[in-house]
Amino acid sequence: MSPSVPPSQPSPDPQARRARRTDLLLRIAVIWLLLLATAWVAQPYLASLWFSVSEPRTVTARGELAPAETSTIELFKRVSPSVVHVYAQSRRRPSPSFEQQDPQGGVQSGSGVIWDAAGHVITNNHVIQGASALGARLSSGEFVTARVVGTAPNYDLAVLQLERPRTALRPIAIGSSSDLQVGQAAFAIGNPYGLEQTLTTGIVSALQRRLPTAAAHEVSGVIQTDAAINPGNSGGPLLDSAGRLIGLNTAIISGSGASAGIGFAIPVDSVNRVVTALIRTGTVPVPGIGVIAADETEAARLGIDGVVVVRTLPDSPAARAGLVGASETGAVEDVIIGANGQEVHSMSDLAATLENVGIGNEVKLQVMRDGRARTVTVQVTDISRLQRR
Repeated sequence: MSPSVPPSQPSPDPQARRARRTDLLLRIAVIWLLLLATAWVAQPYLASLWFSVSEPRTVTARGELAPAETSTIELFKRVSPSVVHVYAQSRRRPSPSFEQQDPQGGVQSGSGVIWDAAGHVITNNHVIQGASALGARLSSGEFVTARVVGTAPNYDLAVLQLERPRTALRPIAIGSSSDLQVGQAAFAIGNPYGLEQTLTTGIVSALQRRLPTAAAHEVSGVIQTDAAINPGNSGGPLLDSAGRLIGLNTAIISGSGASAGIGFAIPVDSVNRVVTALIRTGTVPVPGIGVIAADETEAARLGIDGVVVVRTLPDSPAARAGLVGASETGAVEDVIIGANGQEVHSMSDLAATLENVGIGNEVKLQVMRDGRARTVTVQVTDISRLQRR
């Protein structure tokens, strides 16, 4: 008998094998997706369970402050007691508690610097202009009433006298603005938007800027800084890295009214000279020759480049030197086009030259009349005396 042969098995269908494989892969993918979704949902709970700290954290040792930080901290501690918050009550809204009001309540405020142990405080003239009552809050929190000793609108400076402060006063250290260099550190302390004792830092961005103040006058040698200066910083100190006063913060250039990194400070050398005169006499000499000039826009409209003399003050150096103002019909006579060899395009150019020459000295003016130029020697005088007559 021959051995039996098992019947042959039919080979699996290739299409069925592919379907089973695909189904297996889908099941695996679904399982992984479910696992990942579960982990994602559970993650916050697991992290909170495993990693939450139920006890106060251990303080990490910091180590020493950087030298630059230490010096800035020490500068602020040393100088901030010399900075005050100045309040000026408008004449329109008298109040015995004006220091508590806001700007909408008739109070304007700014910053100030303690100048000496006698209680003199310096600030900007525009901070206290038009005020009927004044006061200052010291760094100790004490509020002290104040009175005006003298103002110099041409320099935007004013000196106040504190009335019987109980807190010991700490006058600020005075530096020099003649040897400043672009790039050196600068620090500002003040009360921007009423936020007292605010420190900002930056550098001296530029020197020898000109800052318009009163009509036909500019302060020369003005310091430009990028230390943040905002409304309320006016009258506060600009300091060097030694904590010395190098300027009095006065103005900013900004389209929005907030700091744009372009601030200006009156140089301390000018402040020192003007404040000394204000404390001594209540006024400051203003170098001039006694001419009343036409408005610059009017001169430009007439196509004239120079200072158009409208009239001269009686018994002034300009009158004695023979300068003549416009005629009764308005015809232009004398136009000042130069001073000591420098071109004069505006009254501010002439005022800057006269300030450099100084009161009591002579200046040579180049004057045009009827199309002819001549040189006239004029003595520089204190025109504030002429204007008070």
